[in-house]
Amino acid sequence: MLRRSLRIPAASVAYLVTAAVSSSVLSAGPGEYADVAVISGARAGPGTAATRVIAHRGASREAPENTLAAVDAAHRRGLVWVENDVQRSKDGRLVVLHDATLERTTDAAKVFPGRAPWRVGDFTAAELARLDAGSWFGARFAGERLPTLAAYLRRLDHNGQRLLLEIKAPEKYPGIEAQVLRELRALGWLDRAHVRSRLVIQSFSVRCVKAVHERAPQVRTGILGAPDVRRLSGYARFADQINPPISAVSSGWLAAVHRLRGPHGRALEVYAWDVAKNTTARSVRARGVDGVIE
Repeated sequence: MLRRSLRIPAASVAYLVTAAVSSSVLSAGPGEYADVAVISGARAGPGTAATRVIAHRGASREAPENTLAAVDAAHRRGLVWVENDVQRSKDGRLVVLHDATLERTTDAAKVFPGRAPWRVGDFTAAELARLDAGSWFGARFAGERLPTLAAYLRRLDHNGQRLLLEIKAPEKYPGIEAQVLRELRALGWLDRAHVRSRLVIQSFSVRCVKAVHERAPQVRTGILGAPDVRRLSGYARFADQINPPISAVSSGWLAAVHRLRGPHGRALEVYAWDVAKNTTARSVRARGVDGVIE
């Protein structure tokens, strides 16, 4: 629910949507959300009114995170961009899941009681497909499954949505960068249309982001975190975005980021995350960030 609306000329944007975005989903339960008015799909520049929102793990207020139900919920709300997390099963399939373990968002402890701590990489794709990834969120989502990356991409294409893809803990999954790119290519996500406006790959691992850029220099990439300004010029050689927690964003740091141009010739963008509850559109915009991942 929107408490405060932004007045923006109709000619400058496609449409205005109201997005109730979550604070940290790991630490907060469903329903703890900040109210932010955003322009879905508009290009946001530093300090402009067009502060874009990326649906964090899908519309995770309305459906269990990182599921196809969350993708569809974001679509119904008019949210064009969706963020997800990608890991790898024991037998080498790419799956969409945030946590390193399965206990919080699935019934793995019930289905496989003797296999604690239920690490994602200890289970085959067939075993993961048996898990209920929806009941923890609400009874009406009982039976929702953990999607493979392939299924997730197909749903986004069906809905006409765009993807901010996080490669999660790449140090646990050697070669995952190349594997993600192969899967994206196989499903048409490395064609010109997707690469130009529908895909960004990010990670907390600088090495991972650099590896993605080296293998697919046409793909836009982002580094998660708030690196020291002395490192930014080096990172700008292979990253298009620097995406920090909102608490780390100062005016000086943000100006240092925006002064640099990434590998595709555009000013580096800043997409902030971990936005506090009750944050308003005006306060987010005043920070000068290009968008929020929430």
